[in-house]
Amino acid sequence: MRFGILLYDGVEPIDLATYGVLSMARRIAPQIEICSIARSAGPVALSNGLTVLADHGHADAPPLDALIVTGGPGWMAEREHPGTRSFLASLPARTLVASVCTGAMLLASAGLLDGRAATTKQQVTGGEVPPIDILAREHPSTQVSAATWIDAGGVVTGGGVSLCIDTTLHLLDRLLGPTVAAETARIIEYGAALEANARRLPPVTNPPR
Repeated sequence: MRFGILLYDGVEPIDLATYGVLSMARRIAPQIEICSIARSAGPVALSNGLTVLADHGHADAPPLDALIVTGGPGWMAEREHPGTRSFLASLPARTLVASVCTGAMLLASAGLLDGRAATTKQQVTGGEVPPIDILAREHPSTQVSAATWIDAGGVVTGGGVSLCIDTTLHLLDRLLGPTVAAETARIIEYGAALEANARRLPPVTNPPR
């Protein structure tokens, strides 16, 4: 079971909690494999000074069971990159595609949210415009709503920032079963937060699309 995590310049480092959740899940389900993918293999400059090394580029990415698209302030530039849009649009139907935070904006740019329900980051600071409002305005065919995550079948979108943990746990539940997801939540000591987030922003599973 191979998970890919899509990176690009300007990703918010907290979105790499997706990698952390999967890493902990391997203690329960060692068949999990994790790789990182960017425009090309090698250094990727995340937001605020952190640099990570991507395992693969778009062109040599291995077959994936699931791809998680991360978010961060770099989304505005990355969604315009034709190579990124092409990579996302050409993913095989068997690959479950997910986004966390503003990664949904890349999926929308690639046409993957057309006619689907989706969510993204809501809370902002200062004079920033909430990305969820941008998604609704620029992609009117997408059914945008606030949620911890929305499972629309072949595409799963997660809410903002720390909700990447909830979204990744949902992917584990869907692909490897509730026991793996529940045990992962337990060993990362996230059970109370998971329940609180679900009460605040109820998740949505398989909405009309």
